[in-house]
Amino acid sequence: MARIVMKFGGTSVADLDRIRNVASRVRRAVEAGDEVAVVVSAMAGTTNQLVAWCQQLSPLHDAREYDTVVATGEQVTTGLLAIALQEIGVDARSWQGWQIPVRTDAAHGKARIASIEGAELIRRMQAGQVAVVAGFQGLAPDQRIATLGRGGSDTSAVALAAALKADRCDIYTDVDGVYTTDPRIVPRARKLGRIAYEEMLELASVGAKVLQTRSVELAMKERVRVQVLSSFEDKPGTLVVDEEEIVEQEIVSGIAYSRDEAKLTVRGVPDRPGIAAAIFGPLSAAGVNVDMIVQNVSADGSTDLTFTISRADLPRAQATLEAARGEVRYASLLADSDVAKISVVGVGMRSHAGVASTMFATLAAKGINIQVISTSEIKVSVLIAADYTELAVRALHTAYGLDA
Repeated sequence: MARIVMKFGGTSVADLDRIRNVASRVRRAVEAGDEVAVVVSAMAGTTNQLVAWCQQLSPLHDAREYDTVVATGEQVTTGLLAIALQEIGVDARSWQGWQIPVRTDAAHGKARIASIEGAELIRRMQAGQVAVVAGFQGLAPDQRIATLGRGGSDTSAVALAAALKADRCDIYTDVDGVYTTDPRIVPRARKLGRIAYEEMLELASVGAKVLQTRSVELAMKERVRVQVLSSFEDKPGTLVVDEEEIVEQEIVSGIAYSRDEAKLTVRGVPDRPGIAAAIFGPLSAAGVNVDMIVQNVSADGSTDLTFTISRADLPRAQATLEAARGEVRYASLLADSDVAKISVVGVGMRSHAGVASTMFATLAAKGINIQVISTSEIKVSVLIAADYTELAVRALHTAYGLDA
């Protein structure tokens, strides 16, 4: 017998037939003797509609009332799934974030989970009742509903698994696991049986859409074993675990890409102490997250600073830097949104040389120019022209021996 948290996303509960399918999966786990809690998202498309209504009424809406509206999507799903489970003979009860409660900080619309009081859920699960819990939401210090930001249901599920001391957190999606790269680009991509927390975190942060970044961070911190599975097929999934649980570790585990990138170059910046702070300080204050950074010093004593940001943040970043021009005294500002970030990830990089040189040589052989480079202990990322994204992913996947 195991204690399991099962999480189902919006596509998995998109209509009543799919909710019945989820109920059948949950019943199989219960019949196997497991104690089960289920975390659900809103039905596919519901949250987008709720967000749109808020924005149509007021672009600068009150974040607390926004949370009141958008949290209702998960409330509907929990009630429907509990009814579906009861209909097939499974004792079940729905729970909203404030009922448990899932306590968060005060950042409405993008709250972070502070604690979960799981004693009552554990008591009921031990008595054989399935807890159907609303993801994406909790209770803020002002005693109002708070939501965790888009993709927050994954984080809810991992946090609940940690609070319940669950043996595993199973996340059901519309894919059947974590692949070496996007199978839509590389049909010979392989599904990974296991992947280390660190690798999954890097892949999630550089464009892989399988798991939300915050959920992987939390799983790694709390050592929650996470399994990624398909809602629609009975196939083995991918386990996200400690590196020590992986017997034979590949040098490179995956190739990720992100087209949601923009490049900004601040030309002719005076080369003096404090200039980087004068540029990046206002961007931070404006909520613009900066990723890759390159600095080039010219012979005339000026410098050029090139960095990447999310494409959605480009207008705000440009406006912020224009406002800071008087202090920074740069010559010009160049923007390019026609770029993509390609990343090679693998914990095996720690003990193997030549990973970066293989990447650079492979791209050069395909005539792909590298604009920016950044590295970490287990990742190498490059910025290239967006037109070459698929060619780069395919070439690198083959170069590192990842083809099935």
